[in-house]
Amino acid sequence: MIPTTAPHASPPGPAGAGASGQGHLGLLGSTAWGGLGFALVGTAAFSVWAFGGGWFRTHGGEGALYAAIAAVFVVLSGLFLHPLIRGPRRLARFYGAFGPAFVVYSVVWSACWFWLKSGPGEWLGAAAGSAAFVGLAAWRLGSARGFWPALAVFFVLHSAGYFAGGKSMNLLLGLAKGAAGPEERARWVALAKLSWGVSYGLGFGAGLGYAFAMLQARPSPSDSVHGAASGK
Repeated sequence: MIPTTAPHASPPGPAGAGASGQGHLGLLGSTAWGGLGFALVGTAAFSVWAFGGGWFRTHGGEGALYAAIAAVFVVLSGLFLHPLIRGPRRLARFYGAFGPAFVVYSVVWSACWFWLKSGPGEWLGAAAGSAAFVGLAAWRLGSARGFWPALAVFFVLHSAGYFAGGKSMNLLLGLAKGAAGPEERARWVALAKLSWGVSYGLGFGAGLGYAFAMLQARPSPSDSVHGAASGK
């Protein structure tokens, strides 16, 4: 199975919001933006599997296929999802946080899947991969604030998108068996794989948007007062 891995609308605020955070998408906005944006990225990435899987069988095998899919995820994600970052230099800072986190997530997920295969390998990959992704993202963003809720929500949404996508693909593959000919069947098979990319992208992206919003959340005034009082 493939592990991993926005609509171009105006965000609800100025695209160049500065360090003050004005114009930031907010928690719900970030979750929605992440889900919709990563659904597009997931569709593009899974198209490598849908339309190029046969080529990779004789050119590097599954490892090369997964690496190509991960590369598409990393490159396109910044173009669609950099508005999730607060402050200046959004694109560079998004790649700086997302790139390493997603690469390590992909390696961890793939290792779990190759080790235990479907079922146990997928669930272990979801858990270990989520922890690796959110942990590295928190480190790269320079804040562990909100780490545990970010990890919990990311794991749930990521897993929901991944496993729902698997069911969607299997449903469409069942329909492909009744296709009139090989060309129609090939179209159904490609559509089935792309449907997994859409679902996976929605889940992963929504979790990503929520996690990035939580990890960049500013301390509340009461927290600041409490911290100042504790330091006296």
